[in-house]
Amino acid sequence: MRQSHPSRFLAIVFLSGSLALAQSAITPEQRTSRYLENVRKQPSLTLAFLREMPKGGDLHNHLGGAIYAEDLIDFAAQDKLCLDRTTSVLQPGPCDSSCDKQAAKPAVECGYRDPNFYNQLIDAWSMRNWERGHESGHDHFFATFSKFGLATSNHTGEAIAKVLQHAAADHLQYVELMHTLGGRQSAELGAKLGWSPDFGVMRERLLSGGLKDAVTTAREELDRAGAIVQKDLGCGTPSALPACDVTVRYLYQVLRGLPPEQVFAQILTGFELASADSRVVGLNLVMPEDWYVPMRDFNLHMRMLDYLHGIYPKVHISLHAGELAMGLVPPEGLSFHIRHSIELGHAERIGHGVAVMDEHNALELLREMAQRKILVEICLTSNDVILGMKGDDHPLPVYRKYGVPVALATDDEGVSRSDMTHEYLRAAETYNLSYTDLKNMARQSLEHSFLPGASLWADTHQFHAVAACEADVSRNEKTSPACQKFLDSSERARTQWRLEREFAAFESKF
Repeated sequence: MRQSHPSRFLAIVFLSGSLALAQSAITPEQRTSRYLENVRKQPSLTLAFLREMPKGGDLHNHLGGAIYAEDLIDFAAQDKLCLDRTTSVLQPGPCDSSCDKQAAKPAVECGYRDPNFYNQLIDAWSMRNWERGHESGHDHFFATFSKFGLATSNHTGEAIAKVLQHAAADHLQYVELMHTLGGRQSAELGAKLGWSPDFGVMRERLLSGGLKDAVTTAREELDRAGAIVQKDLGCGTPSALPACDVTVRYLYQVLRGLPPEQVFAQILTGFELASADSRVVGLNLVMPEDWYVPMRDFNLHMRMLDYLHGIYPKVHISLHAGELAMGLVPPEGLSFHIRHSIELGHAERIGHGVAVMDEHNALELLREMAQRKILVEICLTSNDVILGMKGDDHPLPVYRKYGVPVALATDDEGVSRSDMTHEYLRAAETYNLSYTDLKNMARQSLEHSFLPGASLWADTHQFHAVAACEADVSRNEKTSPACQKFLDSSERARTQWRLEREFAAFESKF
């Protein structure tokens, strides 16, 4: 038998030891990053990877648009609602007695026995099977809400439970849901009491005229919905679903397409509600930005916010702005909405921000947003189907280039037929984002959430933890007493800490 040369044996041992040492020097995040790069050209494996990846928070999620059409059909059938077959708009009963195809007002439950009718409902109430050219994505998307809206009226709790189940499946830790709590009670009060250009007069008139009742109604709606969520998800029982672990908070949703007296009443309700109920962490203005009233009254709405922010400075504000594209509105309509939302409307976050490069002094605005840490809620699927903005036309790479914080969001995942995992997939594939890029977006989502308390992070460029927890973040061990004391003092930090623990568990698999 041939004998091994001692020097050769020692060389092999040395090389093996060096390789083992080099492997041990690679961090779990680096190993996870390498895996993503290795499967990047295999979409199915990339999807599986991103499905399991922790994703932080969804900060831009409309409850009314988050529900898939299949669930809306169930809600409508439970309420014995009917359908106008020509418009696909829900109507109250009584319905036609027959499910015949010639019935003009069949019961929604007829869809359970008629696949064509069932599919018609899904296509009408979502972007499924929508094709460019026949009808604009913008028009089809926004038309869905008036079609299925009646189905959501009596099912707030069930809808929230559905959203939380989707969030848990996407490995989210936190969701901020936009919802017009209490319905239009405050808007109707505003219409009854009338308009005054003096905001102080308007506020006093509303507060003395019954607006506190609208706040009470909103809080009672949250109470009822919360009880249903707990029951549907089995929270607090041995059979609790993972969705019970997703933290949910609410943004009061103002309908900005209404007359000024109604918009002001709703904005005031949002400020009062967020001041009175910790479950409501802020407010936002919704309805299509390009519609006539939101365009006409945009600066008026900003002045309303400016005035009320002065009275309620602790209430958080996130605003839809720049959800526009060239040709949708005149050029001047593209040139100031984001800037005014920040500088006059006191927005801490911007929803969409697609038209940022059409703003006056766009690069200066980007630098201002970076300096003031104004996060942009990026809704890639929504921006594609509504505005046709995607790929190189979308400003996500520009925001990142200028250091503006960004986080991915779903917008209306039920209508868009998407979810947070596919938002991450679209971002990773379209913009070649690394695992670290995606991980930091998830971190930014919690950093810029409206949860109370101090942040876990002393620095959000390199994500260095505060001194009390600096050593604890880097190792997956028992939390030190100093760090635990800090976490106990801040709900925001506790949620961020949970994300870091879930990242550690996820990265240990690679």
